[in-house]
Amino acid sequence: MTKTDYQAAPTSVDDVQDAGSKRPNRSRRILLVTAAVIAVLGLAALMFGGAIFNPAATSGTEPTLTATQIIPLVILVVMFVVATKWPLNIGVMGLVASFGVGYFMLGMTDKEILADFPASIVLTIIGVTYFFSMANRNGTIDIIVQNCVRLVRGKTMLLPWVFFLIAAALTSLGTFSPAAVALLAPAAMGFAYESRIHPVLMGAFVINGAHAGGFSPLSVAGVLVHNIAHDNGFPISQGGLFAASFAINLLLSALSLALFAVLGKLKDGTGVQNLDLETPRTTRPHGQQILTLVLIAVMLVCTLGFRMPIGFVALSAGLLLALVNIKEHRTFIGGVSWSTVLLVAGMITYVSLLQHVGVIDTLAEMALALGAPLLIALVLCYVIGVGSAFASSTALLTAFIPLAGPLLASSTLSASGTVAALAIAATVVDVSPFSTDGALIVANAQESDRQRVYKQLMIYAGGVVLVAPAMAWALLVPTGIL
Repeated sequence: MTKTDYQAAPTSVDDVQDAGSKRPNRSRRILLVTAAVIAVLGLAALMFGGAIFNPAATSGTEPTLTATQIIPLVILVVMFVVATKWPLNIGVMGLVASFGVGYFMLGMTDKEILADFPASIVLTIIGVTYFFSMANRNGTIDIIVQNCVRLVRGKTMLLPWVFFLIAAALTSLGTFSPAAVALLAPAAMGFAYESRIHPVLMGAFVINGAHAGGFSPLSVAGVLVHNIAHDNGFPISQGGLFAASFAINLLLSALSLALFAVLGKLKDGTGVQNLDLETPRTTRPHGQQILTLVLIAVMLVCTLGFRMPIGFVALSAGLLLALVNIKEHRTFIGGVSWSTVLLVAGMITYVSLLQHVGVIDTLAEMALALGAPLLIALVLCYVIGVGSAFASSTALLTAFIPLAGPLLASSTLSASGTVAALAIAATVVDVSPFSTDGALIVANAQESDRQRVYKQLMIYAGGVVLVAPAMAWALLVPTGIL
């Protein structure tokens, strides 16, 4: 679940739940318990499944966790539980835990604790969110949406695909998934009600589109996953990761469309209102908007063509926009996703500490006791997928991707395919109404319809949790397509 703050978000998950009855709170508790049980069973399978699936492996010396490894691991689990129950940034907890474990337990200095601080990823997050906060405030994003919607020329059933592609384009250029959904949800849900398209279907298309572009070489998530894999000794294809994410989210959207058609839910209500999608609003860019579009093109050329670091390029482009509109510079700085900076920095720093004391290696050796690499990969996909429905997908990625290292080293599994499957399993479940993306869809539903949308989106998300991790695993891991 994406747990980052975004200023354009009209409401929070709690606000959405409070708008209805108390039943969502009960549903949340039930799902939390279910997710915890599944996650515990998955971890138990990783740690003790070798005795069942590969008895021969138990004849030798079994890997065990020492007290020095157990304590930091328990702290990590507690951090996830606390961050799920209360609105606390898990990255802040990660930095504090890194200090506590590193300084008091391991006798490390502050420089040693921060040796693996992800400076390049932090700079990327600051750069892209700084630039796109300006692109949003000066109306460039709105111009792009208006012109794309006009292209359907009244063909209402093309609208979900239009918003899917716009969301994918925004996130592939570096916009965060919650930011893209927050920008598009009001317009998308408004068009859904006007054209009688089922609001849950429209919301699913927006969120799937945001995930489709979420692992491009320019995106923060794409850079994060690539850097973690590279630092752990198994480089992956950035293009392959992006293509896999786009293809699976595209397939998931098509399957959702087919499901709604079979259930007779494509049209939500009777009749189609007159929908004027070609109203001549201000759809021609001017002034700062033209400059913003030019800078986006320049960023693409610099980063993809000349392999320049996206963080510095985005900051440079943002500085040019700030010079043009110097009076609003403070609001642009406020658009930086500082919560995500803290989350990524804290989690990577703490996971690096776990690697230092051997926790990751020992857990990976326990997983290898299963004896079937394909089975291990499937269990990891479901554990990260179910966990991400209630915890931070970014935090889970930083914790789980290193576990794939020993698995890939001792098998013939494709590194790009396995990591892509884990990354996709961790993000597609963000359609849950308990996530920021899902909550934004519910929040932008009509007030009288909000409770119904909440319930139906929760049912849809449950299906995604059950199907999507297995689909990502089946298409990417056994096939070796990447």
